[in-house]
Amino acid sequence: MPSVLPLGDPAPADGLLPPPADRASGAAHRDFGLYVHVPFCRVRCGYCDFNTYTATELRGAKQADYWQEAVAEMRFGAEVLDRSGYAPRPISTVFFGGGTPTLLPAHQLAGMLHAARDTWGFADDAEITTEANPDSVDAAYLQTLADAGFTRVSFGMQSAVPSVLATLERTHDPERIPDVVRWAKEAGLQVSLDLIYGTPGETIDDWQRSLDAVVAQRPDHVSAYALIVEEGTKLARQIKSGAVAAPSDDLQADMYERADATLGDAGYDWYEVSNFSTGPGTRSRHNLGYWVGHDWWGIGPGSHSYVGDTRWWNVKHPAAYAQRIAAGESPAAGRESIDDDIRELERILLLSRVRGALRTDSLAPEARQEVAGLIADGLVDGRTALRGEIALTLKGRLLADAVVRRLT
Repeated sequence: MPSVLPLGDPAPADGLLPPPADRASGAAHRDFGLYVHVPFCRVRCGYCDFNTYTATELRGAKQADYWQEAVAEMRFGAEVLDRSGYAPRPISTVFFGGGTPTLLPAHQLAGMLHAARDTWGFADDAEITTEANPDSVDAAYLQTLADAGFTRVSFGMQSAVPSVLATLERTHDPERIPDVVRWAKEAGLQVSLDLIYGTPGETIDDWQRSLDAVVAQRPDHVSAYALIVEEGTKLARQIKSGAVAAPSDDLQADMYERADATLGDAGYDWYEVSNFSTGPGTRSRHNLGYWVGHDWWGIGPGSHSYVGDTRWWNVKHPAAYAQRIAAGESPAAGRESIDDDIRELERILLLSRVRGALRTDSLAPEARQEVAGLIADGLVDGRTALRGEIALTLKGRLLADAVVRRLT
């Protein structure tokens, strides 16, 4: 089952946020994103630790009712922000994640998107993304999403090698990738392909095969994430019993270097440690919002939110979530306030992952003194440091990724 929620303070049933948060952080000047969690999957992949549920695990919740519950939380959220004294802000980005959002009928995703627009309004250039499994959409489905206002689709490709997909317990046929990419492009959607590297048994040649398959499709965006073995998952149990070999950190580092070289040669620039795009206009602005400290409201079971100086997380199970929504109460299970020290630590950790986002003059004097040591250790590019930017080298990116993966 999915991992436990964080510890924190009790969240009030009315959901109201502490009044100082807006004044202390200048939240009204930050972009506002919306994350919509769709917690349903046909099967649970052996490596997955996300808050998702198959049909047999719902117990007291109905998948068909979910989209209306999500809409109710959107309206509740708008009221909370207003009553807490936050100035209205249009949504800059929307991201439907999961789970498998495209297990829901296309008209339900469209209905949630229309409700978000009616509730908060959208910025003129709003980015609207949904994740999708390649086997859960067809051309008509993708066209319906585009007509509703979606601008991007992120396909969970993971690998082009059937044996790797089998180890991950992914159910889609890798031969379907060219079809779904073509259908999405024909609908006018930007396309991202998501990969996982370091699966037990995956070789460097397997990884190269997946990279080549991605480049052949010419997506706008590529995400490449190292496999993390989470406690409590089927994969973790298989590794503990010796049935499956543990991923190799050294091999994962080699795979990252191969991704950087292959994607770079194909015209993709890395802009965040695990993400590459054809240019600034095809970056995932929603995910960048998490790294650079924008605000967002997370809709759905287990979703996390961050507004002003407060972050909170919803109850995990869809049944508990539905009960809270039906009662007109906040679905939040807990929350915490962020103080100056935590905010600065998180700012440096997260911004350092983003190309060109962290500047030397934004650091405290003692932190600036450490930059020279980072350059000497080969973690920061000395040429960009002369311009006042903290740009990680390839070695630095590998270390930053390892640090964050161990903290999360």
